[in-house]
Amino acid sequence: MPQVDSIADARDSYTQPENAHEEPPDNWRSTIKYLGPSVIISATIVGSGEIILTASLGAAVGFSMLWWVLFSCWSKSILQAELARYIVLSGDTYLRAINRIPGKIRGPRNDFSWPIGLGLLGFVTGLTGLGGLIGGSGQAVVIFFPELDPIPVVAGLAVLAAALLSSGSYRRLEQVMLMFVLTFTVLTVTGALLMQGTEYAMKPQDIIEGFKFEFSTTVAVLALAAYGYTGVNSGEISAYSYWCIEKGYPGRIGAFDDSPAWHRRAHGWLKVLRTDVWITLGLLTCATIPFYFLGAGVLHRLGVRPQGNDTLVALSQMFTETLGPWSLWLFAVGAFSILYSSSLAAIAAGARYIPDYLIELGFMSRDRLDLRHGIIRWYCLVVPFIGFGLYAGFQNPVLMVTIAASYAAIMLPIQSGITLYLQAKRLPESVRPKKPALYLLRCTFVVQLVLAFAVVYFTVI
Repeated sequence: MPQVDSIADARDSYTQPENAHEEPPDNWRSTIKYLGPSVIISATIVGSGEIILTASLGAAVGFSMLWWVLFSCWSKSILQAELARYIVLSGDTYLRAINRIPGKIRGPRNDFSWPIGLGLLGFVTGLTGLGGLIGGSGQAVVIFFPELDPIPVVAGLAVLAAALLSSGSYRRLEQVMLMFVLTFTVLTVTGALLMQGTEYAMKPQDIIEGFKFEFSTTVAVLALAAYGYTGVNSGEISAYSYWCIEKGYPGRIGAFDDSPAWHRRAHGWLKVLRTDVWITLGLLTCATIPFYFLGAGVLHRLGVRPQGNDTLVALSQMFTETLGPWSLWLFAVGAFSILYSSSLAAIAAGARYIPDYLIELGFMSRDRLDLRHGIIRWYCLVVPFIGFGLYAGFQNPVLMVTIAASYAAIMLPIQSGITLYLQAKRLPESVRPKKPALYLLRCTFVVQLVLAFAVVYFTVI
């Protein structure tokens, strides 16, 4: 059992500003205004994993791996919720938390924990995935204007992303993401429903086939990549913790003092957090499953496999084959909303890591909030063009996203193990997860560990 002061040293003006305590809402109506991290993370979640990898998996195997897509969607939300529990209660940032793990590596300024090193590698692969996202966004625009060259279009989108994100404001990002989330969710669900009035309509036996628990090894890399990037992936799980900080959850709970008031605030705001996680799960399910149905119901029957610069054109047949040529605009708007919102949210999330890396590696003081905000703004100005440069080099969104997704799948069991360790070592027993949630997180850790080894086997060996 941890000492009662085990999280009392975690005050950080970024996560827990002075005199920010606030009592939690006591009804649904008052809870709504405190929700929001779910909107941003949903904009990131429903992106390349859904429109590219999930639809491509359906195109490859038909309905037979529906169970796998549902598993990919639902199995990681427990990790999202439990890591966020630790962050909002402790006042740690994500990188400060993982830097508490035993096993140090000598650094130029400070020794750092081995997960920090893995995170830096993941940061690089994440930039590759960003290139795939912003490149896919450009391809969606070219569907509307086929006379345009995708490279200049992607460059223009990089400029727009830098302009939208240059303020570094959480509130502005939340407002932009809400518009995108509503757009792509409505259009995706609409497309899947309209498919039911065509020759490609999904039948009950298709659903039954999807729950025979078959796993096709011929598409193992694609399936494992889809697992890594469908639902909340490892990068989005860590990013979610930063959006919870900027929404103010840790500050409203306040620094741990083991008082009845602290425990009351902690349990109340954890309830708000769980509501936010459930909204994330609902949004990603509504946007993911329709894409799998469209890929399996249309592309698989047509024998179409999306790849290269024709990825979005191939995927557009999910709509045009079922609804007619007029629906090309429906797909293009939905695809752009999904991929570009993911690009924006991924850039904004990445900006939050850089100051923390500098702090944990010993290059920056924790109390320099002014420097932190400046780094976030500059990152948002520069990184869109790095993503553009990577796309210009690869010009293959499926490959770029698969690289990032495979590494994300490897990182998931590490995050689960770290979460279990930190909760057991540093959280008071009264605010640790109940036994059902704890056991579910442990089972998730084991499953993710097996899948991580599978990723290495199928992609490296």
